[in-house]
Order: sequence, then C-alpha cells, then structure tokens
Amino acid sequence: MVSALQARPTEQQRNFPLNAIFFAIVLIAFVVAGFQQLTWTPPAPDAAAPAQGPMQELGTAMIDAATGSVTLALGLIGVMALFLGLMKVAEEGGLLTIIARTVRPLMVRLFPDVPADHPAMGSMILNMAANAMGLGNAATPFGIRAMEQLDTLNATKGTASNAMVLFLAINTSSVTILPTGVIALRAAAGSVDPAGILPTTLFATICSTTVAIVVAKLCQNYWPVLATPSAPAPSDARGDAQSYWQMVAAAGDDDREDDEPPAFPAEAGEGYPVWVSWLALAGIAALVPLMVLYGRAIAPWIIPGLMVGLLGFGAMRRVNVYEAFVEGAKSGFQVALRIIPYLVAILVAVAMFRSSGAMDMLVGPLGAVTGLVGLPADALPMALLRPLSGSGAYGVLASIIQNPAIGPDSYTGYLVSTFQGSTETTFYVLAVYFGAVGIRRIRHALVAALAADVAGIAGAVAIVSYLYGA
Repeated sequence: MVSALQARPTEQQRNFPLNAIFFAIVLIAFVVAGFQQLTWTPPAPDAAAPAQGPMQELGTAMIDAATGSVTLALGLIGVMALFLGLMKVAEEGGLLTIIARTVRPLMVRLFPDVPADHPAMGSMILNMAANAMGLGNAATPFGIRAMEQLDTLNATKGTASNAMVLFLAINTSSVTILPTGVIALRAAAGSVDPAGILPTTLFATICSTTVAIVVAKLCQNYWPVLATPSAPAPSDARGDAQSYWQMVAAAGDDDREDDEPPAFPAEAGEGYPVWVSWLALAGIAALVPLMVLYGRAIAPWIIPGLMVGLLGFGAMRRVNVYEAFVEGAKSGFQVALRIIPYLVAILVAVAMFRSSGAMDMLVGPLGAVTGLVGLPADALPMALLRPLSGSGAYGVLASIIQNPAIGPDSYTGYLVSTFQGSTETTFYVLAVYFGAVGIRRIRHALVAALAADVAGIAGAVAIVSYLYGA
C-alpha cells in the first residue's frame, strides 16, 4: 500500500489552483488598469485636486492592502489566543472522546460496511468531532488515519470504496458547532456580534451534511467498482498519519492551524447506549429552530457562555484549566504571525482586482442574477474560491469584512462569514485524503462533495436572509 508520505501531493500540485488563481487575478488587474491608463485623460492643470491615474491608484491600493493585512493579523493575536486556549481545555478534558462515544451508534448504521469495532470507525468519529468543534488542526490527521484504516477493508485498491466516498463527503460538509477561526476574524474586524454566525453556520452545515449523505448513498449504485479485486494489505495507519504530519511540518499546509500534530487519543471506545445518540441528535435538531427564532437574543451570550462552560467542563474533568488555557493560547500568537504572508498575498491581489475595475466587470453581470436569490455580487468571490483554497478564501473573507462599505455586521458580512464556516476546501481534501492511500478512481466523491458545497451555500443564503435580511 502507498503510504501517506509517498502519496501525498507535492507542494506544487497541492497549490496549483491557488497559484493559477493568484497569478490570474494579478495579471488581469494589471492588464485592465494598464488599458485604462493608456486611455486616461489627465485633469486640467488648474483642477482643485489632481486625480490619480489608474495605475497610480492600483499601486496605492496595493500598499494600503499590504499594510492593512498585517494590522489585521496582529489584531487576531488576542482573540485567537482566547479561543485556542479554551479549545485546549476542552481537548484535555476529553470532549472529543465524549462526542465520539455519543455518535458511535449512529455511525455504525451510517457505515454498514465498516465493523463497529474496526479502528477506522473511531478515527472517523474523532475526525468529525474535531471538525464540529472547529479544531481543524486535529481533524486532518484523524481523517488521514481513517482513510488508511478504511483502505484495509477495501478489496479494490486504487478505487474508492463506498465508505471512503461517504466519509469524504461528510468531511467536506461536517456539521460545525463552533467556527472559532471565523469568530476570531470577525472580532478582529470590529464586529459588535462576532458570534452571530453560530446559528447560521449550524443551519448551513446541517443542510450540507444531509445533502452529502443523501447524494453519496444515491450515487454509489451509479458508479460501480469496476477494477479487479485484490486482497487487502495490512497497514499501519497510525504511522502513516504521523508521517503526514512530519512532512507537513517541513512543507506547510493550506488549511492547517498548528505546526504540532495533536495527540492521538485512544480510539473512541465503546459507544454510549443508542438512546443517548438519538437524544443528542434531537438536541442538535432542536437547536435549529431555537437559533432561527431567538438567534439575535442568544448571540450576545455565546462567547461569555463558552468561556464559563468550557472552563467549567475542564474543572469538572480535573484539568488544570489555567495551565491548559495558557498552553493553548501560546499558539494564538504563532497562528496570527503564520497567516500574515497568506493575507498579504490574497488581500493585495483582491485590492488590485477591485481597484482596477476588473471585479465590477466580472461579478457585476453575474451578481445581478444571483442577487435575485440573496447572493450579492460582493459575496460571489468568496463562494467561488472557498472550494479551491482555504487560505485564499480566508483572505477574501478578510478583505470583504474589512471593506468600510460592507463591514462584518452587514448582510454580506454575515453571509461570507457563514460561507467560510460552513463549507470546505473540497479539492484540497479530496487530493490529500485520497492521495494518502493512492486512490486514483474517486467514483462519485466529487459529485457528493460539490453537492454538499452547493447545499451549504444555499443554506447559508436562506438562513442569513431570514435572520439578517437581504
């Protein structure tokens, strides 16, 4: 079997979509501004205020965007330290394991091809639990390990099994309870209600996950396995996942938030009784109408409530909450500094695209159509880029909510924030997870994942329109 270290896409392959998009944005902006400069007529010498030419405006926008990106990243340090500290307390208290044991009975029914006591079941559950809590740095290695372990059950090497496809579809659409990174960015951008996206993100991810499961189940019969079966090969999935993190530490990662691999806890263990799972599912379902009806009233309580609730949970689990919080908060500074190059690149490119007028030329006609269904032109770049690049979409989100004409608390600000919290970097996830086990025929995985993305965007538009008005 091909190991994760051998099969993982190269840096150039992994970043190809973003490389192409980044260069295309810069080149188009330069060409458009250059044409305008050649056809520009300078104002009269006695004009009250001499106007800048298109190319001069382009250069000014670039410098302003580069300066603003660093200011934004520095503003993130405190907020990121707060949330990462709280998440560390929850992690040491065993919250992921509790969630994993709660959903195990449901997972057994969702994945009938995977034995209930197989290690892949525990890894998949821990991956989903980490995604639900916004711990993207923990979710990825659990997902890699799950794919390696699922491949031991795969009788057709090189072709994705039904369980692999369904897991990937759920992974790209996972229900998100706490999108910590987006909340931190909104707070740094001056939002008066940074946690206001919790109800919208929960609703949108429930929509996307439901569609992902349905499409994956319906399509599996239309993409049959055609390759010649072969005997499953043994695998040390734990070792492969560790190798993945060793390579990432040297090469960097588009969606990671931490250079250190998270601890690999024991697999989820025996699940709670099935009635506990159904009760938890009913509780999540009940949150949807509750958030829809009382989202505005609940939102101000969320951040203080999280502080008290997670620290209280850690104290009840006999965690040294102060030490754990400080340990988690240390990485907040590192995260904020690490994203500066990404923010500079994307924000400068977006500023060039907007200043040159190319943005209006591209999204104006399309936005006139999508605006009829609650998707304004200003939000289109975010919706289009999110499946391609996590860091790219993060930079676009920052540029949108920092725009004085939009802001984080406008309808568009809430909408793009929900996009970031409720959709996934689909092509990156497919490349890394399938590359880890040498899968070349992905069958209906892309169809299910993109269907989940579309459902997430549609759900975000619907709930943000209802709560915050188009």
